[in-house]
Amino acid sequence: MGTNQTQIFDEYVSGNKSGVGGGISDVYGEDSATMDQLVTPWVTSVASGYTLMRDPRYNKGLAFTDKERDAHYITGLLPPVVLSQDVQERKVMHNLRQYTVPLQRYMALMDLQERNERLFYKLLIDNVEELLPVVYTPTVGEACQKYGSIYRRPQGLYISLKEKGKILEVLKNWPQRGIQVIVVTDGERILGLGDLGCQGMGIPVGKLSLYTALGGIRPSACLPITIDVGTNNEKLLNDEFYIGLKQKRANGEEYAEFLHEFMCAVKQNYGEKVLVQFEDFANHHAFELLSKYCSSHLVFNDDIQGTASVVLAGLIAAQKVLGKSLADHTFLFLGAGEAGTGIAELIALKISKETGKPIDETRKKIWLVDSKGLIVSSRKESLQHFKQPWAHDHKPVKELLGAVNAIKPTVLIGTSGVGKTFTKEVVEAMATLNEKPLILALSNPTSQAECTAEEAYTWTKGRAIFASGSPFDPVEYDGKKFMPGQANNCYIFPGLGLGLIMSGAIRVRDDMLLAASEALASQVTEENFAKGLIYPPFANIRKISANIAASVGAKTYELGLASNLPRPKDLVKMAESCMYSPVYRNFR
Repeated sequence: MGTNQTQIFDEYVSGNKSGVGGGISDVYGEDSATMDQLVTPWVTSVASGYTLMRDPRYNKGLAFTDKERDAHYITGLLPPVVLSQDVQERKVMHNLRQYTVPLQRYMALMDLQERNERLFYKLLIDNVEELLPVVYTPTVGEACQKYGSIYRRPQGLYISLKEKGKILEVLKNWPQRGIQVIVVTDGERILGLGDLGCQGMGIPVGKLSLYTALGGIRPSACLPITIDVGTNNEKLLNDEFYIGLKQKRANGEEYAEFLHEFMCAVKQNYGEKVLVQFEDFANHHAFELLSKYCSSHLVFNDDIQGTASVVLAGLIAAQKVLGKSLADHTFLFLGAGEAGTGIAELIALKISKETGKPIDETRKKIWLVDSKGLIVSSRKESLQHFKQPWAHDHKPVKELLGAVNAIKPTVLIGTSGVGKTFTKEVVEAMATLNEKPLILALSNPTSQAECTAEEAYTWTKGRAIFASGSPFDPVEYDGKKFMPGQANNCYIFPGLGLGLIMSGAIRVRDDMLLAASEALASQVTEENFAKGLIYPPFANIRKISANIAASVGAKTYELGLASNLPRPKDLVKMAESCMYSPVYRNFR
C-alpha cells in the first residue's frame, strides 16, 4: 500500500473525516486526487473481482481496462471488449429511448443507479432536459403510486413507528457516515397525489439524485429517509403489495414525539451542519415542523421555501419583460396551502425590502383563494394560522372567476393541486385586464396543472407570460412558437444546498432564499426572454447551481451563520470546485 493510500485508510479507520469540497467527506481521496492520478477502490479492504463489479460506487462495467482487470481479478468475469464511459452512455440512452412507457424508463434508470453510480449521474447530467421528467415530476409520481409493485431493492432508510425509542440505532445502520443532506418525507402529501404512505420514498430518492446531478453534492453524502407513521389511504391498506405499516396514521402527540426523536437523533449522529429537507408533509405538519426546528437545526422545506424561491425568481425575471417592479403588481393565488402561502410570504418580503414598507402592508397586494373562496377578514376566526395574514378587508367571493373580476390581478398563480381550475373564462378575464398577463400553473404532476401551456397561450391570443410546475411541450400559436417555462424547484434546492454546505451554514434564513431567487433570475438571458422563457434552460443547470450556491454562501457569511472560515475569495469557483464529477476514475 502506497503512502497516500495508507494515510487515507488510517484516517478512515480512525474516524478523521477531514473533508474537501465544501465539507463533503472524501475519505478515499477520490476527488482530491487529480483526474490522471490513480486511486485505490477502498471498501473496508481493497475491493477486487466479483465484489468490485457489484459495488455501484466503483463498478465501471465494460470500461475496466485490461490492466485493471488483471490487477483486480476481473479477467474472465467480463467479455473481452473495453468500452469507454461515453460509449456506455450512448448505449444506455439508446436503450432508454426504446421504452414508450415513462415508468419503464424510471425503473431502468433506478436499476442503473444501483448498478453503476457514476454512469447514472453522467447520464443525468449530460441529458438533464430529457431525463429530468423521468427521475422527477411527472414520472416519479406514478412510481410512488406503484412503488410496492415495482419495489426491487431498498433505496434509502425506512424508519417506522416500530423503531420508536431506537431511531439513533437505525440511523447508525446506514453505511455512510459523512452525511451532509437528508431528504425526509412521511408520505402524507406526495405531489398532488395525496397520502401514499411508505411508498413516498420515490420523492427523497429522486430529490437526492438531483442534489448530486444538478448541485454536485457527493452521492455518499446524501441520505433519503421515509418516516412511516401509517397511512389513511384505504387502497394501500388493502393492497397485498404495500410495503409500509398497515395501520392508520399516527397523529397528535404520538407523531410529534416520534418526529422529535428523529430530529434529535439526526443531529446527534450527523452533527449541527447536516441539512434536513422536509418533503411532501401535509400542511398542518409542514408549517409546524419548519417553525419548531428552524432555530435549532439546519432545516428547509422545499414545498414552502423552495417553491417560493423559484417562483419569485420567475417573477423577478418577468419584470425585465414587463418593465415593472414587483410592487406594481396585484397577485391572486388559487391555493392557500404550503406552496401558496410560502410563495406569497416571500413575495411580500421581497417587496418590503425593495420599498422599505412594512411586510404587513406589502401583504395587502397579495390575495389568496382556497376551497371556500377568497380569503377575507370576515373569515379570519375560522382560518388556519398560516392563512390568517392573508385575510384582507373585502366582501366574500366564492368563485375564482369572481375573485379575478373583483381583485383585478396582474399575476395569477395556481398552487391548488386541482387540475383544470384556470378555465377559459378565468384566463380570458386575465387577458382582458392585462396586456401581458402573468399566469403560473404550478400544481404537479401534469394532470393536476391548473391549465396547460396551449390553453394559456390560445385563450390569451399569445399574450400570456406562462410557466408551469410540470413540463409542457412548445406551443405554436398564430405562426409563433412559444417555449413554456417550468417553475421547477430543481432550479433552487441543489444550488441552495451546495451553498449551505460549502459555507458550513448552521441555519437557513429567508434572506438566503431571496439571494437564491435573485441569482436564478440573473441567469435568464435576452435570448431566453425572446422565446417567452422566464427561466434559463436546464442544459446550463450546473453553472446556474454554482452561481446560486455562491450567492447563498455570500449571504450566509454576511449573516454570520457560516462556520467554514475564512470565507473563500471567489465563491463561484469554490462552488464549481466542490462539485462531484461522475467521470470514471482509473484504479491502480
